[in-house]
Amino acid sequence: MSRIDALIANLCSDGVEFKAIGEFGELVRGNGMPKSDFVEAGVGCIHYGQIYTYYGAWASETISFVPAEKAARLAKVDPGDLIITNTSENLDDVCKAVAWLGDEQIVTGGHATVLKHGQDPKYLSYYLQTPHFFGEKKRLATGTKVIDVSAKSLAKIKIPVPPLEIQQEIVVILDKFTKLEAELEAELEAELEARRRQYRHYRDALLSFGASSKQQAASSKQQAASSKQQAASVRWMALGAIGNFVRGAGIQKSDFTETGLGCIHYGQIHTHYGVWADQTKSFVDPGFAARARKAHAGDLVIATTSEDDEAVAKAVAWLGDEDVAVSTDAYIFRHSINPKYMSYFFQTELFQSQKKPHITGTKVRRISGESLAKIRIPVPPREEQDRIVSILDRFDMLVNDLSSGLPAEIVARRRQYEHYRDRLLTFPEAA
Repeated sequence: MSRIDALIANLCSDGVEFKAIGEFGELVRGNGMPKSDFVEAGVGCIHYGQIYTYYGAWASETISFVPAEKAARLAKVDPGDLIITNTSENLDDVCKAVAWLGDEQIVTGGHATVLKHGQDPKYLSYYLQTPHFFGEKKRLATGTKVIDVSAKSLAKIKIPVPPLEIQQEIVVILDKFTKLEAELEAELEAELEARRRQYRHYRDALLSFGASSKQQAASSKQQAASSKQQAASVRWMALGAIGNFVRGAGIQKSDFTETGLGCIHYGQIHTHYGVWADQTKSFVDPGFAARARKAHAGDLVIATTSEDDEAVAKAVAWLGDEDVAVSTDAYIFRHSINPKYMSYFFQTELFQSQKKPHITGTKVRRISGESLAKIRIPVPPREEQDRIVSILDRFDMLVNDLSSGLPAEIVARRRQYEHYRDRLLTFPEAA
């Protein structure tokens, strides 16, 4: 910090000039380029969706390519340019930026804007992550279901533009800090993954009741004896004999409202929900809800479609006080088993191995209610279900809860980095 303070004192003692992005750069809006245009080799390209999911503050290589003839019609990205997203489903991701630092010109498509400028590209990309920039883009954002900040609006946002020497010194510090942060986070993630593997093994062993020979071989003699005792009181039942499957119906993301009756969209089961939920992420209006099919407290909500086999039939136990509407491509499973016990079983290898023969489709993988009804599940007495759930809840919290354990430590380190980055990128504004 002292080196930067000295540079500011020498180069801009009266404060740092804040300039509108349109004053120091040219904004070029992208167009076209669906993912269906991608080829194995050709001209490098960055799709706006990849900026959310793959790229960090900067990149020197692309993961995708388009043919030269299609690249000719797309927005050009030269080394040093920024690619900034214009749309997103949430305010956090809109205007996320990646600085292109490769040696060759690449292209980008729609929902992205190319910023051509004379500043340090990493400095700009880092700055676009700060709370100050977030506040500015929030003020100019439009839309509800899809958030948009147009290139015209982006051009109006003012950011601090210190001399290049200061920008470069800040980038040197943040690059080092980012690298250190990434290394520490990688260590924590590796440790967390090891614990998750241990948790998955223990969960599968608890919920197998002697059905897996591998797990029996790995168990100690004491565990094996206990397992035999438990297995004696366990009934193996088909899901169709335990409860009823009701198909969800008719909820699209375009039906979401700010308030109303809670709803669970099948896609959110893949991306948002864990083993159980008592609050929903989304809502539908009461009139629409009156016609919807609803899950009651204790029901399982099961996603029946996915792009991969593992996620097909992912389930969440609904534990809220009120009924919730459930979308198409999901089933409501009404039963009398401990709902968390049921949801945990849906994660096991024993469940996965039973469902695989029933999955159909190619690009989109599906499983029917009739097929789910054939899957067998061990049903111990209720007190044993409750005991297993109590154990697995503690394990699940240790490996998945962002408020405790290693997940909390990872979040804390990210916040520490963000705090340090934001301090470096905060300047007194010139009068």
